[in-house]
This record gives sequence, C-alpha cells and structure tokens, in this order.
Amino acid sequence: MLVATRLRVPPGEDEAFRTAAEDLLTLLGSLSGFVRGHLGLAPDEPDLWVLMTEWSGVGDYRRALSAYDVKMAAPAVMAHAIPEPSAYEVLARVPGSDAESGDRAGDQTGVLGVDVDR
Repeated sequence: MLVATRLRVPPGEDEAFRTAAEDLLTLLGSLSGFVRGHLGLAPDEPDLWVLMTEWSGVGDYRRALSAYDVKMAAPAVMAHAIPEPSAYEVLARVPGSDAESGDRAGDQTGVLGVDVDR
C-alpha cells in the first residue's frame, strides 16, 4: 500500500507544520506494517508538501490510522491535506538501490532531511 498525501501549507506555518509532520512520520514509522516514509517539499511551489508512506498491506495502514497516538497527532498535519485520493495499491515494483543519490536530503539549504525506513 502506497500513500501519497499532498498538503498546502500557508506561508508562516511551514516551521510548525514541518515539526508536526516529522513527528507524525516518526510515529507512523514505529507501527506494525510500516515499510518506509518520506516528507518532501516541492522545489517550485514552496507551499506544496507531500507525506509519503508505504505499508505492507491495506490492513496495516488502516490499523495505523486508528491508533490513538496517530489520531492525536494527525490533525495538525492533515488539516493541510489537499482533498484527493491518497492511498494506492502497489501493482508493480522495480527493485533498485536504496541510495539517496539525486535527492537533497543532506543539503543544508532548507530541504527536508526526514526519511524513515524500517
């Protein structure tokens, strides 16, 4: 199960949003069935963010959403969600390297460094 939630965060709210999103992603990363997750920011639209998670199955994803701690942490993040479908069944996968070449996770220019894998 692949979940890609796009979010619009108004100027001035980005720092609080980033902290809340990182906390939520870390929390999700501790739950059963979590495979990996990322928090990203669109380089061409500074108010457009994405929270991506991958789960071993739809049941694990749904159980994660019903966890008490997630219900308490999610509203601060999901209040910014764009109303569109976000959960997808994985139909194909290409094995590859887990290397982070090409991304800017380690860059100190304000790009996100959160990347949770289990």
